[in-house]
Amino acid sequence: MKTFKLIDFWVSVLLVTAFTILSLIRMNETFLYGYFIVGGWQIISMLVHEYNRSFCGKGSARTMYHRIVIIVLSCALTGFLIYPLLFIVLAGLLFAAPLMAVYYTWLCYNEVYVKMQRPLAVLK
Repeated sequence: MKTFKLIDFWVSVLLVTAFTILSLIRMNETFLYGYFIVGGWQIISMLVHEYNRSFCGKGSARTMYHRIVIIVLSCALTGFLIYPLLFIVLAGLLFAAPLMAVYYTWLCYNEVYVKMQRPLAVLK
């Protein structure tokens, strides 16, 4: 799982950085592709973590993040039945999604480079 977590962190860093730079250079719909690609990668990562129960203990930051994502997805799906709710959720995600992506990347960094360190490595 440590190898997956390391790959997960670096892929997240690469995707967030690449789509940020590419969106600023091209100034077109590239940022929308970035939303779906980065978000898709992070959803897959969340599912793998949930399946392996990695850092998903009661009250952990990862568990709280997963719950927030489930609530947002539930609101978005409910929005297909209640149209104004969908507009509100999507408008909020326009600004929240980049922050969520950066937070998720930080969460992965924290798990790989802080929490998974051996006790003697922390003493340095």
